[in-house]
Amino acid sequence: MLLRDGGASHHGRVSDVTRYTLKADPHSSHSVILRWLGEGHGRRALDVGAADGLLSRHLTAQGWRVTALEGDAAAAARGAAHCERMIVADLDRDLPALDGPFDAIVCGDVLEHLAEPPRVLGGLARALAPRGRLVLSIPNIAHLWIRLSLLCGKFDYAERGILDRTHLRFFTARTLDELLAAAKLTVLRRTATPVPLPLLVASRWHGAWLTAVHGASALAARTLPRLLGYQFVVLAASAGAAEDV
Repeated sequence: MLLRDGGASHHGRVSDVTRYTLKADPHSSHSVILRWLGEGHGRRALDVGAADGLLSRHLTAQGWRVTALEGDAAAAARGAAHCERMIVADLDRDLPALDGPFDAIVCGDVLEHLAEPPRVLGGLARALAPRGRLVLSIPNIAHLWIRLSLLCGKFDYAERGILDRTHLRFFTARTLDELLAAAKLTVLRRTATPVPLPLLVASRWHGAWLTAVHGASALAARTLPRLLGYQFVVLAASAGAAEDV
């Protein structure tokens, strides 16, 4: 699985794994995921679509015992050093035996690359421990820029971003909620991230002005997530277990 649109994985069809790097700015989906999960203290985590260990290495550093799931064998070989166990499997075929349960399951920019996200997410949810949490990030197809592009008659795929050419499914806030409900997951926490300006602006132009603009953009995305959110990030628990903190 490779493809973190800003960094996650795909499921075996993408060969350019190295296109995606960790988004280190504090407003990115990667930073939110790592911050929400916090210290692992020896608990078990499943990193779905792990690519070459993009997030696994940071989860391991935070004290999680990581099992990684990746569809690209070459990427998996590179990422194996950053986790306890690496599983190579194509989620569009079947969900492999995972040796759960897991205290945390991470789906960072993965579900949009799958042919059947409800089937996969439902299977992953069943691998959660009773007090486990699943965190996912997913692009918002209803972002203002996409809406304006449609008004102009454009729906042009790109190498990365919301219209990454490897995306098979597209989600709005409403259809994401439907996906979570179908998987019998209850939302505990959610946020929206801004357009990743630090990745789009040449490094020579980085500085205080970009930090300020990006911060304002992040605030706008959180205030109007359905319109200005670039990605949604959700923390969820199995229905019925959500009240157990």
